[in-house]
Amino acid sequence: VQLVESGGDLVQTGGSLSLSCAVSGFSSDDYAVGWFRQAPGKQREAVSCMGVGDGNKFYADSVKGRFTIASDSAKNTVFLQMTSLKPEDTAVYYCAADPWSPISIYCRGNAFSSWGQGTQVTVSS
Repeated sequence: VQLVESGGDLVQTGGSLSLSCAVSGFSSDDYAVGWFRQAPGKQREAVSCMGVGDGNKFYADSVKGRFTIASDSAKNTVFLQMTSLKPEDTAVYYCAADPWSPISIYCRGNAFSSWGQGTQVTVSS
C-alpha cells in the first residue's frame, strides 16, 4: 500500500484548503482511510477517518463543521476539504490507510499500518 499526500500550503485564518491522498495497493474499496495531524511539540491527533466502502465517517470535535472527508473511488483518492481554518490547525497532515475493520471508524492511529509522508499546512493569523 502506498499513500501520497498533496495540497498542503500556507493560508490565512479563515481560508480554505483541500488535501488529497492518492491511495494504491488495495484491490477493492474495503479499506479505511484516516487523516491525522501533528503540530510541533504536540502528539499526533486524529482529524477524520472514513470507511471507503461503507462511507461511515468520523470527525474530531475540533474540526466538525469545518472539515469534510470524501473519497473518489474511481481515482483512488481521498480528500480532506478544510474550511474556516484557524492557526491551531497548523500541522503536518498525514494520510493513513488499512484494510477495513470494525475499529477503523474510531480513528485511532494505531489501527492504521500504512502512512504517507505528510504535507504541511500552515495557517497564519
